Amino acid sequence: MSTLSLRLPDSLHAQIKKLAREDGISINQFIATAAAEKMSVLMTSEYLEQRGKSGSRQKFLRALSKVSNQEPEDMDKL
Repeated sequence: MSTLSLRLPDSLHAQIKKLAREDGISINQFIATAAAEKMSVLMTSEYLEQRGKSGSRQKFLRALSKVSNQEPEDMDKL
């Protein structure tokens, strides 16, 4: 495990401290989880961008043509 010295504005530190206490976790755990969540978002975005580049409109339309043309159920209507 690594140690990281981090400077935070007092207001941000106070809010993190409050939220961590309410969640029953340490400030360390709160910040580690926040960093992991942010990293996950960025990595997912990158992954989806790469996947999107490998797709083709022709394949999409071919797959879409296999869907039956019927009214959506009431819960799926806009």
